[in-house]
Amino acid sequence: MAVFGLLAAAMGVVGLVAPAIMLTAMGFEPIPDASRAEGDHTLVFLTASSMAALNMGVYYILASLADWKPFFRWTVPFRLLTCTVFTLAVVTGRAPAGFLGVGLWEGLGALATGAALRYETRPGKVAEA
Repeated sequence: MAVFGLLAAAMGVVGLVAPAIMLTAMGFEPIPDASRAEGDHTLVFLTASSMAALNMGVYYILASLADWKPFFRWTVPFRLLTCTVFTLAVVTGRAPAGFLGVGLWEGLGALATGAALRYETRPGKVAEA
């Protein structure tokens, strides 16, 4: 959880400071500001999602430091939902193929979190002192 939090926060900062890098990483071609059509709000949405990623990253880090297991469990179904929505966005042509990486990141993170939670609660596991 802490690693995901650090990465999410870092990506949020990158999106806020260098939006072109974030767009390129997700498979979008950055457009120079002078070439943007009036009413193109791409950077507004990127700013909003980057700020959300930064906040989310901090939440994950704090939950990790507190070892807040209920929070960890809550993230699994919602990260799987995010994986599904982002993957469908690529499959239906709403997003470029590079965006599939975002969906896979969420899906694999959810599966890893779920597996770790299951491992920790397996029968016969010796409690830590």
